[in-house]
Amino acid sequence: MTKPRDDLDTAWKEILTRYFPEFIDFFFPEAYQDIEWSHGVEFLDQELQSAVRAAGRGKRAVDKLARVWLKTGEEAWVLIHVEVQSQRTERFEYRMYVCNSLLAAKHKAGVVSLGILGDADPEWRPSGYEYQRWGCRASLTFPVVKLLEYGSRSEELESSTNPFALVVMAHLKSQATRRTPRTRLQWKAQLLRWLYEHGYTQDQFIDLFRFLELVMPLPEELDGEFKEEIEQCEEERRVEWISHYEKKAIERGLERGLQQGLQQGLQQGLLEATREDVAEALRLRFKRRPQSLMKRLQKLEDATLLKKLHRKAITAASLEEFEQELPPD
Repeated sequence: MTKPRDDLDTAWKEILTRYFPEFIDFFFPEAYQDIEWSHGVEFLDQELQSAVRAAGRGKRAVDKLARVWLKTGEEAWVLIHVEVQSQRTERFEYRMYVCNSLLAAKHKAGVVSLGILGDADPEWRPSGYEYQRWGCRASLTFPVVKLLEYGSRSEELESSTNPFALVVMAHLKSQATRRTPRTRLQWKAQLLRWLYEHGYTQDQFIDLFRFLELVMPLPEELDGEFKEEIEQCEEERRVEWISHYEKKAIERGLERGLQQGLQQGLQQGLLEATREDVAEALRLRFKRRPQSLMKRLQKLEDATLLKKLHRKAITAASLEEFEQELPPD
């Protein structure tokens, strides 16, 4: 059984960028209350690179530098450091200190450093750096969140509608099932059901489903079973309520009902609705939808293939990768 590699780095980079306010609200609520979110967030990751190089990047770390505005009207610089590797890393405190100091000197402003520890060592919880000699002392104290500690807070996570509740659970289960693919399949299926049941918007669903795919990949032998789980979830939703697809299908089917017959109209409506969702997923992921690609999608009449393409549109790393799944013209 071929073992695919978890891509925690990419997953965290993407989700932090897409849901920065929700990230701050979930992990650092005091800071969230002070920020005037209507002024937006400016990411300055290019300016972060020189500081990261000087400090030395961890083997599996994600860094984000954001400028926000406080309710007092002041600017605030926020440096987020996510340590996503499964084991503790040396010199974490030093890297936090160097990045903070260099950025503060460059921008002539205080920088708030916040840490997320995604490792599996319950004893490791760095919270500051200090160096002193001959009366000279340099130090930095920073708050950290230990994801491992959320393992005993499952009820809190399950009741939360914040996207990072699912992010945390998926991260923890990714680490816990690294050597047990069958158990990973079971947890991934459970998290998928959670995703369906929490009433997320379409944008959130696409982003969180991609996070789940990146951090909990399955061997090809088990991925087929996960696809069956997706289909079962969709079928259960049809029984419980009219799904997103069916609403569109019914609208289009009724329009065609008099001319084509209701059943045929509904089938065509479902195909159109699925094509639209593939196109929307591409827009959300890649910010563009080439006309040539849209024309190829419009020609497809296979509902099973379109559902497969919808999933690929969410998980593909590039438009080129997505196009490889399309049948030849």
